[in-house]
Amino acid sequence: MYNEEDKMGTETTLAKVIDIADDKMRYDAVCKRLLSEKYILAWIMKCCMKEFEAYSIQEIVSHYISGTPQISEVSIFPDETNAPRIDGTGLEDATITEGTITYDIRFFAKTPESGEHIRLIINVEAQNDFYPGYPLIKRALYYCSRMISAQYGTEFSNSHYEKIKKVYSIWICMNPPEKRKNSITKYTITEHNVYGEVKEKEENYDLLTAVMICLGKEETKEQNQLISLLNTLFSTEIDKNKKKEMLEQDFEIPVTQEIEKEVSEMCNLSKGIEEKGIQQGLHQGIQQGLYQGIQQGLHQGIQQGLQQGEARINALNMILLNAGRFEDLKRAVTDIDYQAQLMKELLPKELQ
Repeated sequence: MYNEEDKMGTETTLAKVIDIADDKMRYDAVCKRLLSEKYILAWIMKCCMKEFEAYSIQEIVSHYISGTPQISEVSIFPDETNAPRIDGTGLEDATITEGTITYDIRFFAKTPESGEHIRLIINVEAQNDFYPGYPLIKRALYYCSRMISAQYGTEFSNSHYEKIKKVYSIWICMNPPEKRKNSITKYTITEHNVYGEVKEKEENYDLLTAVMICLGKEETKEQNQLISLLNTLFSTEIDKNKKKEMLEQDFEIPVTQEIEKEVSEMCNLSKGIEEKGIQQGLHQGIQQGLYQGIQQGLHQGIQQGLQQGEARINALNMILLNAGRFEDLKRAVTDIDYQAQLMKELLPKELQ
């Protein structure tokens, strides 16, 4: 039966799960807000996009990020009313045949040489399983394809395919498998001559790039700067004051009041998630231990009872056989009450 104590325990566990889930949602939202800060995006652009490799972080922030990046969550801090996240584009891409996808962060960037816009998406995937039933890279490439097809009617129309803008989908994976930790991998379209010597303009086919940034624990000072920055930013072992110091000194990122608030919020949430997770684990462990103990005790008791019962029956049968009480023996086999009566009368006390 489901007693009141069981009900209270279940409700307590459920409440903790809901609290943790709520904190994780808020944590994810803060992560996206931090990633949408222009200085963080500038580091990602410089280290992952060939168009910006030769430019300084300050140049990218000042000249090449168009508008203000937009994120999919509502502001974590309700008092921030003047925090738009992009000009002129939405986060949803909907088609009748392919459904709707929602981008975590999306913004425009200008290419330094041509001054044209590049559509850029950054998706933050904070998940333990790098293969959630499908390869993430396939999803990234699908997002790239959707960003290109979505340009029809906005960037170009009819047969003016020359106006298609290049797109990037950059994924930051918090908990990748061991073999992928601390790595940055690009997937692009390249030209390969099967036969003959042909040289097409790169701008005509280099239209999409997917990038997988896989984090891990900081290893050495010689580590890739972007990996080091993101590992520092999302570390659960570095306190907020140390993070602020490292962002300013190691990566020359001015820690504004807004960034400081977000870093502080993220540190508090990650600590809360960890503590609640430990408490939930302990509670579930105790409950599971008690349940397993009861089950094991019942099993052992049944086994022991069966063995003892079998010994008593065998002893009674031998007594009745030796006494020649065959009618009593036959009746005891089918009449449990009569069997119990005979046991009480005939068996020694240590078997009763």
